[in-house]
Amino acid sequence: MTKEPGPRSTVRDVAASTGVSIATVSRVLNGHPNVAAGTRDLVLRAVGELGPRAPLARAVPTERSGPVFVRCPYVLTDYFGLVVSAVAETLELHGRAVLLDAGEVAQATHPLLGLAGRPDVAGAVLVLPPERPAELAALRRTGFPFVVVDPRTPPPPDVAAVSAAHGAGARRVTAHLLELGHRRIGVIGGPREWSAAVERQAGHAAAMVHAGLMPPPELHRSIEPTTDAGHRAAAELLDLPERPTALVCFNDKVAIGALHAAAERGLAVPDDLSVTGFDDSDVARASVPQLTTARQPLAEMGRIAVGLLVRLMARHKVDALHVELATELVVRGSTGPAPRSGGPVA
Repeated sequence: MTKEPGPRSTVRDVAASTGVSIATVSRVLNGHPNVAAGTRDLVLRAVGELGPRAPLARAVPTERSGPVFVRCPYVLTDYFGLVVSAVAETLELHGRAVLLDAGEVAQATHPLLGLAGRPDVAGAVLVLPPERPAELAALRRTGFPFVVVDPRTPPPPDVAAVSAAHGAGARRVTAHLLELGHRRIGVIGGPREWSAAVERQAGHAAAMVHAGLMPPPELHRSIEPTTDAGHRAAAELLDLPERPTALVCFNDKVAIGALHAAAERGLAVPDDLSVTGFDDSDVARASVPQLTTARQPLAEMGRIAVGLLVRLMARHKVDALHVELATELVVRGSTGPAPRSGGPVA
């Protein structure tokens, strides 16, 4: 016997449950930026427990018409530009227009829950979304179709996501350096709360342990993935009494900063110091020497994300919601045999 669904919750129900005003609940559900993070989380938890508010609980059509919302709240260069371009081109092949939400200013907005109440939007692709898992889970409960590309934190089990094999890629990079004789390897990783940073650090550590080595904690730095931050972190590592003979960097921009720090200290790359990146963006081929790096299939990630989204929008069954694409080690001129010793800086 089929169980009849209970009554749908309203904005008033959520307000009564949380003790906040109806106006505040409405601001959260409509993505207004001027809401404290704690209040936003409280409201989202209540939405999850009580069920979606009435406007979000309407019957979902078999397939929505209209454009696809593409959220990438970053400057569209290098990494992000390649992903978004592939998403847009693939959507065009499927006859879908793009509604783009990009640029760093978009990080201050919270548009996700409002998407489910917009009949003019068919679905969404979210590239490295800054939203917390609770907000992604709340959007998923509305039945609105969306796919996350390169999730910042582990996605909920029922949220579709596409990413690269970060751990395997980092392990190959470090294994390459070990084969060249490097043993004192510095790591300039990403923010500790990012999944990619955690997975890459784990891959590096696995390669070191496999070689019978323990990664020295003093040779690890966690930074924002920018050239300037990479320069500062590399300078710290290269100024140690016993400097590393190689630096593994979180991405290619960080590696460029490391090359600058090495040049300032009169260190030749790769004779005195090897440097690696991650991504294989344009800067990896424009640097001198060109960067050894782990190539992420960025365009393919965008194409796979659209393929998943099209199936979700058509209400087709999708068994593999979390897709992980292989990376490729690209060896160029920034890595070479380890010098006899790191030693003090001359």
